[in-house]
Amino acid sequence: MGKSAFIIPAVGVAAVTAMLSIFIVDERESALVLQFSKIIDVKEEPGLGFKIPFIQQVVRYDDRILSRDIDPLEVTPLDDRRLVVDAFARYRITDVRRFREAVGDGGIPFAESRLDSILRSRTREVLGSVSSNDILSTDRAALMLRIRNAAIAEAKELGIEIVDVRLKRTDLPTQNLDATFARMRAEREREAADEIARGNEAAQRIRAQADRTQVELVSDANRQAEITRGEADALSNAIFNEAFGADAEFFEFYRSLDAYRGALRGSNSSIVMSPDSDFFTYFNADSGRLGGAGGSGAETGADAEATGAGTSQTGASDASGASASGVLGSAGSQAAAE
Repeated sequence: MGKSAFIIPAVGVAAVTAMLSIFIVDERESALVLQFSKIIDVKEEPGLGFKIPFIQQVVRYDDRILSRDIDPLEVTPLDDRRLVVDAFARYRITDVRRFREAVGDGGIPFAESRLDSILRSRTREVLGSVSSNDILSTDRAALMLRIRNAAIAEAKELGIEIVDVRLKRTDLPTQNLDATFARMRAEREREAADEIARGNEAAQRIRAQADRTQVELVSDANRQAEITRGEADALSNAIFNEAFGADAEFFEFYRSLDAYRGALRGSNSSIVMSPDSDFFTYFNADSGRLGGAGGSGAETGADAEATGAGTSQTGASDASGASASGVLGSAGSQAAAE
């Protein structure tokens, strides 16, 4: 019984020591065996590992691809148009021994702080060598590749491999937004004014062409009308001259009758004139019956004027007009009878 009292505790201590000496490495991680902060062994393959209890310790690091968001930073491209860039990086720990030597007990948080400094510096360097249009264009994948390649060498000293760098957002600083919007608004207003000016110019040109066409058409129409009118007048004068030359005396008599008809048009027409006027040529005594009628007409007109000497001029005119109208009517009847 005395031996059992010693064996059981010894077995328990051995079991605990064996458990403390064994550790398991997962396939998603790598492990370091440290003794007094000195690296004794590196375990990168999954499986069982051994260490000296209470003297050695195991430090584990994630072996998967990790993500790190970079705080937004301001960059100044070549055109001095400041931009705020928000980026992130994908990385993994490829050399745990170097990683431990570089960061010490700080671990992944300290390594990410160092990685942020590297990425921010390289991002400013690369984006500061191009214009803002290149950064905002769809071809910025080449810029992100340049940032990654520039940071690879420095990150390798930390035992880290940078897998990828991406720009999530690229915005203008808040204090520059109003000025940028005002400039964009002014540019759009200038473009609109240019379009309006070009439209007005085109409208004025079309309007001037239409006015010119109108003037040309009206002028040509007037010219054609004047030509036609001149030809008609020439033809009319030719016919008139031919008719006058055929029988000048009859033509003159016919024209006088037309003049009488036009002068005494209507039922209340009156004419007051001298009896020896050329208008009454065909009422003279040497014109046959017309002359007799003309003589009596002259006498009647004289009597009417004498009678109306004491009356108003209007009454004399009406009496004379009535006598002349009767004389002209009888003259026209006699001419038609002949």
